[in-house]
Formats: sequence, C-alpha cells, structure tokens
Amino acid sequence: MTVGKGGPTARAVDWLVAGLIVCNVVAVVLGTVDPLFDRYRSVFYTFELLSVGVFTAEYVLRVWSATAVEEYDHPVFGRLRFMTRPAVVIDLIAVAPFYLGTVVFASDLRVLRALRLVRFLRLFKLARYSRSVDRFRRVMRRKTGDLVVAIVGTSLLLTLASSLMYFVEHDAQPAAFSSIPAALWWGVVTLTTVGYGDVYPVTPLGKLLGATVAVLGTGLVALPASILASGFIAADADPDQCPHCGRDLD
Repeated sequence: MTVGKGGPTARAVDWLVAGLIVCNVVAVVLGTVDPLFDRYRSVFYTFELLSVGVFTAEYVLRVWSATAVEEYDHPVFGRLRFMTRPAVVIDLIAVAPFYLGTVVFASDLRVLRALRLVRFLRLFKLARYSRSVDRFRRVMRRKTGDLVVAIVGTSLLLTLASSLMYFVEHDAQPAAFSSIPAALWWGVVTLTTVGYGDVYPVTPLGKLLGATVAVLGTGLVALPASILASGFIAADADPDQCPHCGRDLD
C-alpha cells in the first residue's frame, strides 16, 4: 500500500485512516458472531462510535475544503457537485448506517443487522490510500471495451448452450431441464468448469453438447482474465512513477 504524496504528517494520517478502515472491516466480520458480539457489545459500540467520529470529520472536512479546487470553487453548488463524486458518495454511505441505525431504525434489530453489514463499503475508501488499487482502476477503464465484448460473447454462448440443452434434454429429464431459465444453471456451472453435478445431460447428444460447451467455456470464460493481464503488462511498460526520483508522472 502506498499512501498520499504529502509530508510525514499527511502520510501518518493516511496510514491511520487506512488502518482504521481495515479494523472496521474486521469488527464487522467479528460482529456477526453472536456470542462474541453479545459479550463485547460495549467494545464494538465504542469502537464504532470512534470510527464514525473520525470518518464523519474526514467527510465534513473534505466537503468543506472542496472549494480550494477551481472546479468546485462555488461555496454552495461547488460543494454539492463535489458531494456527487462516487468516492465522496461512498464516504457518506460508510457513515450513514450508524446514524440511520441510531435515529431511524433504532427499534428494528433486523434492519440494524443489515446496516452493520453495509459498513463493508468502508473498504472501498482504501482506494484513496493505495496506488495499486488506483492502478487497477485505470486498467479497468482502459480495458472496458474489451471486457464488455468478452462478457457479451460469454453471455451469448451461455444463452445458446442452455437453450440447445433444454431442447435436447427436456424429454429425458423434464424436472432438471424444465425450462431454458432452469437450464441456465447447468450452463453457468459448465461454462465456468465448476460442474457441481446436480444437473447434467444423460442423452448421447446432450453429453456431446455438454462436452463441447465445457471445452469452449474453458477459453471463453478465461478471456476477461487475459484481457486484464494484458492491461497490467501495458501499465508496467508505462509506469506512473519516475524510476529515478519516485515522483508521479502525468
């Protein structure tokens, strides 16, 4: 993980917030263990209160100081426009469950439990403190077109294979292949080579079709991974930092 570009104090704050985010995720995971949560309820609540205070202060300060950037220099509309940025919206969602659970849904334990899990979104705040996550985002943006083509191709093959399997196997297995949507489950586990074995063809033609789809799926489903791999290789060839001084390259 690489923290921000400021001085030692700014980097220390970045590490503190990043560590607090990770601790929050751990707390959410442990909080789902009912005996542990019941025993240390006050500890969980105190930690959540402290975390929400830090995250709320960070959110308010970021929105308040947004006018320092020319794009958001208007004191009202600039800040409102800044608040619509995806990263800032995630910051708001990260603290909203606490206030909603305390004020709005204080008596609904089921909603409170769901809101606790929403705090997993705080993990996305780590992107601000990790150069690797930012690099992954840039690769995804560059390869969006290729990924869309790969996903569309996989979806077409899945639909076609499931439809053919329905017509081939429906008479032999009316319960397992009762409809094309039901056959989609077989298509997914076959294309992804998972093969749970709960639904499988029994006719000779169905087995031939299943084998063909499994072979095609081995390469087609792996295509998005190869696209991302090529994107990271290209990113390595075009570094975002100077190898000599370590400064960011524009």
